[in-house]
Amino acid sequence: MQSYCIALTEARDVTVVGGKAAGLGELIRLGERVPDGFVITPSASSSDVLDAYARLGGGTVAVRSSATAEDRADASFAGQYDSVLGVDGDDALLAAVEACRASLHGSRAVPYRSTRGVPADDVHMAVVVQRMVDAEVAGVLFTADPVTGRRDAMLAEAAGGTGVVDGTTTVDRAAAPADLAAVGERVQRHFGAPQDIEWARDRDGTLWLLQARPITTLFPLPPPTPGLRVYLEFGHVQGMLRPVTPMGMSTLRRTVADMVAALGMRAEIVDIGGRLYGDLTDYARDARARKRLVRLMAVDFGPRAQAAMEHVLADPRFAPDGRRAPRPVLTAGLSAAAGVARALIRPAAARQRVFAAIARIRDQGDATRVGEAITWPIVAGMIASALPVPLLKGLATEDEIRAVLAGVPHNVTIEMDLALWKVATSLSSAERALVLSTPPAALPASLLASFLDAYGHRGVAEADLGVPRWAEDPAPVFAALANLLRVTDPEQSPDVRFARAGARGVAALEVLGGRVRWWSVRGRLAVWLLGRARELAGLREAGKFAGLYPLAAERARLLRAGAELVAAGLLDKPDDVMFLTLDEMAEIPVDNPSFSSHPAATLTPTQCRGGGGGGAPSEDHQCLRQRVAERRATYEAESRRRHVPVALLSDGTDVETLLPVTGSDGELRGVGASAGRARGPARVVHDPATAHIEPGEVLVTATTDPGWTPLFLTAAALVTETGAVMAHGPTVAREYGIPAVISVPGATERIVTGQLVEVDGGRGVVTVL
Repeated sequence: MQSYCIALTEARDVTVVGGKAAGLGELIRLGERVPDGFVITPSASSSDVLDAYARLGGGTVAVRSSATAEDRADASFAGQYDSVLGVDGDDALLAAVEACRASLHGSRAVPYRSTRGVPADDVHMAVVVQRMVDAEVAGVLFTADPVTGRRDAMLAEAAGGTGVVDGTTTVDRAAAPADLAAVGERVQRHFGAPQDIEWARDRDGTLWLLQARPITTLFPLPPPTPGLRVYLEFGHVQGMLRPVTPMGMSTLRRTVADMVAALGMRAEIVDIGGRLYGDLTDYARDARARKRLVRLMAVDFGPRAQAAMEHVLADPRFAPDGRRAPRPVLTAGLSAAAGVARALIRPAAARQRVFAAIARIRDQGDATRVGEAITWPIVAGMIASALPVPLLKGLATEDEIRAVLAGVPHNVTIEMDLALWKVATSLSSAERALVLSTPPAALPASLLASFLDAYGHRGVAEADLGVPRWAEDPAPVFAALANLLRVTDPEQSPDVRFARAGARGVAALEVLGGRVRWWSVRGRLAVWLLGRARELAGLREAGKFAGLYPLAAERARLLRAGAELVAAGLLDKPDDVMFLTLDEMAEIPVDNPSFSSHPAATLTPTQCRGGGGGGAPSEDHQCLRQRVAERRATYEAESRRRHVPVALLSDGTDVETLLPVTGSDGELRGVGASAGRARGPARVVHDPATAHIEPGEVLVTATTDPGWTPLFLTAAALVTETGAVMAHGPTVAREYGIPAVISVPGATERIVTGQLVEVDGGRGVVTVL
């Protein structure tokens, strides 16, 4: 006969008893002291409940929700479901059980599940009934610091009675007492991950455990290393805070290492939580490199990285130790100087060489012999933009210099965005109505045929090989197109706004030129360079744009290989290959001869979890599917993470959590990246594929890359949580002439869609009005 109420000692199957009950059962089997009780399964009746209550002996109990999607490694559901304490008697028990069951569909739980991608149909509610502990003191033990992320420090919160658990009492926070620490060590060791443990101490001094679940907010640890090390997140410079797919990681590591080498550094690129981190420990401990490191952070990685690194350098654990940091071997030398000089002298010819090289890469797919044709004009534009700042010190402000660089032409990303505006203006009335009334994913790609022919190789997070291009999934483009169709004021049309920004830039250059005296050599040189910057700085996006052609071609080849693996029965979907690496693909056994044509393919046995291969084919296939499923689940969970540490210590410490908080409640401080002031309702956006932005709204997001820039066409201003002044998003914002404030900590959480905000791009301040 099936039992509908299960003793806690037998609570194992989370799909039946829920996460909380399964965790309590595991604690009992581990030998920990847990109050006696039972679990009410979702199908139990009132009589089942009362019978089990009678067997428990009646009396005062705690009644607590135990949902099947609770206390998971990626979502704790803490506080989302109801618990009722101090329940005594049959009627009170049945009412408490019904309250817990009803909370499954409550106003807290439903949006929480939705934001974590947990389907409602997959969740059921069991209920735990336990003897109520007559607590003198109760609390929570975190076996890792949930705020800083530090793994070698436990944190205990305690209050009289049940105050910590029910949230009604002010708590004391301190390091864990000795017996609590011992319990924490045992429980964490058993479950293999840091734990959030509820506990109570009764009037006799006996310690009881009431719950144990993973601390789900912790950012993953770096790979184990001897000694304390510091890592800097590099992806945000490219507008990437979402995780990188395993396939993307296998190709991006080399790309990012080359980018860092171009800045005069050599750093090991480490995968932490699917993000690209650089190990900067050796530079932090190099007495000569420390000052250069801070300057580099300020210019290339942004103010958040600079503040974090300054804190690290003040930490005595990173004091100089006499060792020298590695430096890349620079071989460009005279050819670099000649290439930059040639571009500065004849900018029009340099631009012609750049776009001819891009065309060759697009048509031939080979970027090996055209790199310098693109690189040195871009470098020349960056130099021409940066040098005038010190040269004009005392003669012009940085804001005036930035005004000169507004509306700079020859930017492939700006041209892409204006091409989308041209599509918007060319649609018939019926096509406009269709775009505005149909979900982006359901619209026919034929409406974007010309745009996708030119820009279909692009996309959001486009540097990741594993992410779909717009040609595969044009939904984000359709979302941006719908936003453009809402522009009704001719003066706010993107082409007019860009032209206006360009005219202001030209006028600002004339003003500066008139201010500088003819005998001022440095002043005249600075003005000349700014003129060259207006002709070359727009090329900044050209290098990445060109590199996306071979990346898209490689993705197409991998997807074809994925389709062959599906046909061979090894994978379920072609894009499952994006959750493998190139090395792993080379180990997959496939009988289909065409697969061997892929450059990554050889016909050797696969290996499961790094162990020996050569098992039965069905075992190999199942192993591969399991590996892909686990990695896809991890990727999707990490994609929902809203905060990524810009600097991380090897003990798990998020360095920014150690910095003082700045700014008042209504004033958020960041860094001005595009001058000007704008006021409008905020629109917080996490996914450009579904973004609905009305003209005049302020776009608030964690980060941006070129795939986001079509949204700038209707935005009044831009606010981001990350970035550097010279990163893609702020650069495009300046060229559109919209104010931008970057590196605003917690902007997407502290600002709510619909709030009226004022963005001051000159002062770097966002005010919630």
